[in-house]
Amino acid sequence: MAYDYIFSSESVGEGHPDKVADYISDSVLDACLAQDRLSRVACETLVKSNCVFLAGEISTRAKLNIEAIVRQAIDDIGYRCPKDDDVFNANTVFITNALTAQSPDIAQGVDARAAKGKKIAEQGAGDQGIMFGYASDETPEFMPAPVMFAHRLLHELRDLRHGGKVAWLRPDCKSQVAVAYQDGVPVHIENVVISTQHTAEVEHATIEKFCIENVIRKVLPKELISKKTQFLINPTGKFVVGGPHGDAGLTGRKIIVDTYGGIGRHGGGAFSGKDPSKVDRSAAYMCRWVAKHIVAAGLAKRCELQVAYAIGYPHPTSIYVETFGTGTVPDAAIVAAVKKVFSFKPAEIIQQLNLLRPIYRQSTHYGHFTKPNLPWEKLTKLAALKKAAKFRSKGE
Repeated sequence: MAYDYIFSSESVGEGHPDKVADYISDSVLDACLAQDRLSRVACETLVKSNCVFLAGEISTRAKLNIEAIVRQAIDDIGYRCPKDDDVFNANTVFITNALTAQSPDIAQGVDARAAKGKKIAEQGAGDQGIMFGYASDETPEFMPAPVMFAHRLLHELRDLRHGGKVAWLRPDCKSQVAVAYQDGVPVHIENVVISTQHTAEVEHATIEKFCIENVIRKVLPKELISKKTQFLINPTGKFVVGGPHGDAGLTGRKIIVDTYGGIGRHGGGAFSGKDPSKVDRSAAYMCRWVAKHIVAAGLAKRCELQVAYAIGYPHPTSIYVETFGTGTVPDAAIVAAVKKVFSFKPAEIIQQLNLLRPIYRQSTHYGHFTKPNLPWEKLTKLAALKKAAKFRSKGE
């Protein structure tokens, strides 16, 4: 039964310490795949003050200059200004590389070959795990409104900063949007929070006015903002010290920002720094792809998909679909249609989405979904799914 409620989601900018770590990890991954599409990569990054520490496992034929990759990633984000407060700087950070090769025990489970104790000589999942995908008709991107709105705010701040249009903006920033729902439909924005790093000389009143007039009112739906909407801009009053100077950052610590803002469930696995043999990443993308197809096909207004795997085993151990009472055909018919149109074997996920290529730095910031050029956002099997679901529903 529908009821009225308020739901909040957050986003973080590319200069947030955790996102700095994610971007470095995905930059290493892309560098490996650019030279060797069969690279096995699990790159974890820690950033703090003027230090970057890399750990994890990489098996690749690629010849990498890890230091250059790290410095370029930091420079891309914008930590390069030669000022006294730029403790974290692309030109001066200290880099520690503790990457090693992938465990042979894991490798034999993932590789498409026979091995002692391995039941099937097919490529298996890189780990056990539970992955979720979600889609909703609330926004044109088929995403929940709160997290989509939070991302839009930081997209605008990013564009303003990289375009050099606002001199006082710095890389670290966060947003949060609370959306009021009636009968499951967004009807009002309750409050908006923006915390953006800035140079020391700018006044708080200037930041507040700019963010409200030039960011919030520009990118959020006008019909959802009223006199009752509360704006909280840099609510501590000051945000000069930011990024890894102000806080440590770790790869994979923003998994809810990366996905559905908390409205869709999450299996717990992070994405960044992992090659697509890791189902934490590839199967989560697959689940999003399928869930988006289900909603776009008109089979449901909201859809959540769960798929589970065992390490080294090529078949999913379960597939589950939930449409929250919004389905236009029974959920069982949707599951049957999904199984007919899509394959959830790890090797076939990689093939269907063409994942063995350097596309992952594009996914790192402002959510791993909604970017139209990424394969898991393309509705290439819509007609096939509609046909399969129609056939199945008639046969129920």
